Amino acid sequence: MLATLKNPTFRHLFAAQIVALVGTGLATVALGLLAWQLAGDNAGAVLGMALAIKMVAYVTLAPLAAAVAERLPRRAFLVALDLIRAGVIACLPFVDQVWQVYVLIFLLQAASAGFTPAFQAVIPDVLKNEDEYTNALSLLRLAEDLEQLASPMIAALLLTVVSFPVLFAGTVVGFVASALLVVTARLPDRARGEASHFWADVTKGIHIYIATPRLRALMVMEAAVAAAGAMVYVNTVVLVQARLGLGEESVALAFAGFGAGSMLAAFLLPRVLERLEDRPVMIGGAALMVAGVAVVPLVGDLTSLIALWAAIGFGFSLTQTPIGRIINRSAREADRAAVFAAQFALSHACWLVTYPLAGWIGAGAGLSVAALVLAGIGGLGLVAVLRLWPVQDAIDLPHDHPDLTPDHPHLAERGPHHVHVYVIDDLHRRWPRAS
Repeated sequence: MLATLKNPTFRHLFAAQIVALVGTGLATVALGLLAWQLAGDNAGAVLGMALAIKMVAYVTLAPLAAAVAERLPRRAFLVALDLIRAGVIACLPFVDQVWQVYVLIFLLQAASAGFTPAFQAVIPDVLKNEDEYTNALSLLRLAEDLEQLASPMIAALLLTVVSFPVLFAGTVVGFVASALLVVTARLPDRARGEASHFWADVTKGIHIYIATPRLRALMVMEAAVAAAGAMVYVNTVVLVQARLGLGEESVALAFAGFGAGSMLAAFLLPRVLERLEDRPVMIGGAALMVAGVAVVPLVGDLTSLIALWAAIGFGFSLTQTPIGRIINRSAREADRAAVFAAQFALSHACWLVTYPLAGWIGAGAGLSVAALVLAGIGGLGLVAVLRLWPVQDAIDLPHDHPDLTPDHPHLAERGPHHVHVYVIDDLHRRWPRAS
């Protein structure tokens, strides 16, 4: 896996991702403390609104940002968004009203909605070999999981010697360092597609997603994963402190179990995917998550909860890490950024629904009911995935073009009925029917 870091461009991009993640983790801790300073006992409501704003920005702005990105130099776009994020964070220590927090969080997440899909789309252009790309995806997943464990500890150590606004300075440093690392990376040129209207570019990724069977299945799987994952992210603190009667350190241990399971899966995945196709691995991971949430009502102590959360974390990584591979084989190079943006927006739309659902059901009907409802939603999603994602998911498909004239260059080159790698584009607007 580490051999992928021999590629100097990926090494710079991976380092940029790490420093940005650490900075984001510090900002998360500092934002919670800022909310407490501004709102006191209402800090939870402030953070909940900030999370909702984040999701809305991701869902609405990612496709727009992808269309803008196609019209700008790749390096300049990524660097500009890193610097915008740094500038927004630099303003946070000076706010004195809650509404100012909301405005700045929207600006921050708007920049992230542009940066993240564009960054994801660069990696397969840098690493053309699928095995290397798989290793890169696993490394990036490990980095995200390690950030969740390391950033709170780094923040805790810093807070022993400085006040919390200094954590925002650490975030600014992280984003600036990320921008510098992107500047020094030799990014490949973006593949150019046909010239099109701006709105067509905004909707292009969504159209490809809806028209491609494996991507439609991936969307439903994301809904199942979000239903199960929301139980972990929203209700862990209630499970530990209300049901088990334990303290804050036990909440941290439960989340650590989830992170450890996810990291283990990310470490094992490159070898697993050498032997198995993405479909059974991802469906198995989603099934593990759903089954894990279904047995939450049986949890009676911290040890069993940590073990269960580790299993759910393992399943989470099995479903999330291969997503880049699926997108990579489902879109032209010129359309890849738009499809990554569609994935980013649609997946976060799922979380936007399941986050409040997990909280409302847990508060109104109890944690056991919440777990069973969310597991039921996830189970229905899995049934839909099995129907939508063909078992024999060939990349090269036979098809013809009744809408093209016989002298069209595509038919002149390949003949009226031909076989090639099939993706949705201007010449292939609908998926061919199974023969």
